[in-house]
Amino acid sequence: MPFALPITGFDFTPRTRLWFEPGALQHLGRLARDLPGRHALLVTDRGIVAAGHVARAEASLREAGIRVTTYDSVHENPTTTDVAHCLGVARSAGIDFIVGLGGGSSMDTAKGTNFLLTNGGEMKDYWGVGKATLPMLPLIAVPTTAGTGSECQSAALIADEVTHQKMACLDPKAAARVALLDPELTVSQPPRVTAVTGIDALAHALETAVTRRRTPLSWLYSQEAFLLAFRGLPIVLAEPTNLEARGRMLLGAAFAGTAIEQSMLGAAHAAANPLTAHFNVVHGAAVGLLLRPVIRFNAADPAARQAYAALAIRAGLIGTHLPESVAVEALLDALTPLLRLGGLPTSLSEVGVDSAALPELAAEAARQWTATFNPRPVSADDFLRFYSSIA
Repeated sequence: MPFALPITGFDFTPRTRLWFEPGALQHLGRLARDLPGRHALLVTDRGIVAAGHVARAEASLREAGIRVTTYDSVHENPTTTDVAHCLGVARSAGIDFIVGLGGGSSMDTAKGTNFLLTNGGEMKDYWGVGKATLPMLPLIAVPTTAGTGSECQSAALIADEVTHQKMACLDPKAAARVALLDPELTVSQPPRVTAVTGIDALAHALETAVTRRRTPLSWLYSQEAFLLAFRGLPIVLAEPTNLEARGRMLLGAAFAGTAIEQSMLGAAHAAANPLTAHFNVVHGAAVGLLLRPVIRFNAADPAARQAYAALAIRAGLIGTHLPESVAVEALLDALTPLLRLGGLPTSLSEVGVDSAALPELAAEAARQWTATFNPRPVSADDFLRFYSSIA
């Protein structure tokens, strides 16, 4: 089946050096020494401390002659209050560069702190694109999960403590100078974290493949990210210590994050954010719930249908001789078993979402920024149908 992606223009400037290698954490100090700054703020969470990764990171930095101040109180889905606490530590210590070690929440907190430490003001001042006017401190991103791809993105996703609105603050200056990808760090993830982050990476690949902003370059990254995550996730769930599969998942997440920089996301993420904000549904689980109804909706768009079919064929779900509509069904049929394999919910009732809340959630989803990039225009009524179909 031929696939003809429209040749659209793009502007691609690689801002982040990628270092991928099992055991790469040992090189953190050497990489940091190549950057300006000699006092690092290490932003992480207590789970990463307990896993021993923080001690190893601190040792590598200190062996390179770099002072370290560690902030280990990152929370999942960081808010403006979380950033304020981290900012206070950074200011008191007088740090001059930042290391984000952990999942997407650690990297978001690190980026959010960087915005305010260098440019002042509040997080809402940077909601949108390119709002920072002053240079930002160098950042090294070291993911310990294979999901968000934040290490390859220039965005900090921070929720307003009062309204729960998630604010996407994007600026090229916020991008990490270095992303250190060490699959050994992801082995310590609990099985559920492996599942929710893996589904998130898969969702990033699927959404970036069809948005109205996608480019020939983002399509390349989306395809490879989908293949790596789709094939790698069942293996890491069944064999948690399989380092090769862990590496594939980590690369898949990074490639999907690179695709997001070019293509952005769509309606599945727009619908997931209110579930996280109001019902504390873990982001990856929330996105996983919405993938099937959103893909079915988007497949009415010819270009999106063709992209979904191409992904299904590349993953070996179906042959090239069948209609695109059949290929899309094969893709849809493959998603629910992945959710079940990871022990993730397949309905809103499983995560305590009352049907009476659906209209309000739908209205909020329609106001999400990512909804504007969906290949088909999507309204509050459409979001209500998405939610209702999985109630």
